[in-house]
Amino acid sequence: MTAIGETLAVLGLPATHEAVLLDYAGLFRKWNQRINLSAARTEHELHDHITDCLHLVPHLGTTEQTVVAPRLLDVGAGGGLPGIVVAICMPDAHIVSLEPVHKKHAFLRTAARELSLINLDARAERLDDHAGHDYAAAMSRATFDLREWLLLGLNRVAPGGEVFGFEALQRDDLPPETRRYPYAHLDKSRAIVTLRRPT
Repeated sequence: MTAIGETLAVLGLPATHEAVLLDYAGLFRKWNQRINLSAARTEHELHDHITDCLHLVPHLGTTEQTVVAPRLLDVGAGGGLPGIVVAICMPDAHIVSLEPVHKKHAFLRTAARELSLINLDARAERLDDHAGHDYAAAMSRATFDLREWLLLGLNRVAPGGEVFGFEALQRDDLPPETRRYPYAHLDKSRAIVTLRRPT
C-alpha cells in the first residue's frame, strides 16, 4: 500500500480514491517537468503533498453549511493542491478553483478532463476579480499569509461557512475564534485551521 492509501485508511476515506489520486500524481509529475507547478520533483515528495492535503477532506464534510452538493472555493489552486485532491475525494461537492497563472490553469483543466472530475470548475481568475461570496467553505494552501487568508476568506463564504488553511508552525497571531485540528505529517506536527463566519 502506498502512503496515499495508508492515509486514506487512517482518515476513514474510501480506498477507491487511491487509484485516481495516483493517476493525478502521474499527470502532475509529467506537467511539472515542463512548467513549474510545484517544487516537489520526486514521486515521494509529491505523495507527501497529496497526503498532507488529504487531512483537510474530513473537515470539509462537517461544516454548518454542509448541503447535498456543497460549493467549495480553492484559492491559488496552482497544481491542484488541495483542490483536485478534494474534488477526487468529494465527488458530490462542486469545487471552484481560482488560478490566475494560465499555464497552471491549463493543467487544472487538463486534470479535470483526464481524471473525469466533472465537479471541478477551474477558472483563470484572481481572488479580487472573483464574484462569488456564498461558498460553504473556502480553502487555500501556501498562497497567502495564513492570518491574511483566514480574514480574506470570510468574505467569500456564506454565513455559517468556514475558511480553512494549513498551519506548519503554531502561530499566536491568528484570530481568537480560530480552531486548530492538529495532525502528524512526516513526523512533524501540523494543523488544519478553520475560522467560521458568524450566522
